[in-house]
Amino acid sequence: MLVCALLPTGVFAEWRTMEVTAYCPCGKCNDYTRGSWRYLKLDVWNRYVSKGPDRGRRYTGRTASGDRLKTPRPGLFSRDSLEHPWKIPIRLVAFPVAGLRRYGTIAADTNYYPFGTKMYVPGWGWGVVSDRGGAIKGPDRLDIFVSSHRKANRWGRQVLDVWIER
Repeated sequence: MLVCALLPTGVFAEWRTMEVTAYCPCGKCNDYTRGSWRYLKLDVWNRYVSKGPDRGRRYTGRTASGDRLKTPRPGLFSRDSLEHPWKIPIRLVAFPVAGLRRYGTIAADTNYYPFGTKMYVPGWGWGVVSDRGGAIKGPDRLDIFVSSHRKANRWGRQVLDVWIER
């Protein structure tokens, strides 16, 4: 399904049915290994790329655009606040920064969605394209960043209608 619209703000937006998978910060999802054989694997605090053209280089944990990996945060006034109103005072007192919305990291094919493209993935939240995935080819595939490997496995592979703002 593809539905397009030009919003009053001048932003082009569309709904598109996409296959959405998830990845986490672990070495299995990001193709890095801890320690180098050069140091007999004793430098476990260092991470090295284990596949691809950058194999053997230090893994920085940054996305293809240079950003840090982020999970989305809905902000204080969101659907989550309506569903769980008892969390509002806790968020205001304990985590005042948590009241601000944060976009999560999305990996997409940058031939179709350039860095900075905003998307809404149902069940996950708002995100910005700031990464490329090795298996992400074509306009109908996305990878979303989640905080743990367990959550990535639980998400699995889903076909969803995604809202895209360009």
